[in-house]
Amino acid sequence: MLVVTVGEDTDAKDAAPALYGRISDLVHAHRPGSVVIVLDEGAATDTAVGTVLRVHRMCSGLGLLTSVATHSAPARRLLEANADAACTRLVIHARTDTAIATANRAAPCITVPAA
Repeated sequence: MLVVTVGEDTDAKDAAPALYGRISDLVHAHRPGSVVIVLDEGAATDTAVGTVLRVHRMCSGLGLLTSVATHSAPARRLLEANADAACTRLVIHARTDTAIATANRAAPCITVPAA
């Protein structure tokens, strides 16, 4: 599981492409079973929500469960209203610990046979 915390102001003009690029690079480098994005209070902006939705589409194309956690009720409503219904469902939580626990339970288990 990859957990990415967005803790900075994401309203700058070039913030969305840079944020998407960093998350995309992490996903492709680590090949996690699921991705959890945590939007801190100051980061729950329209720009960050748009980036999360774009990451969700990318992860869905890779077969990855995507979850997001934010205390911001307006951000959660925006995510719910704009999530791509053709993709794997975007899981939205108000609490980070719940998002991580849920993603951990939903991640595929890989059994390695004993040698």
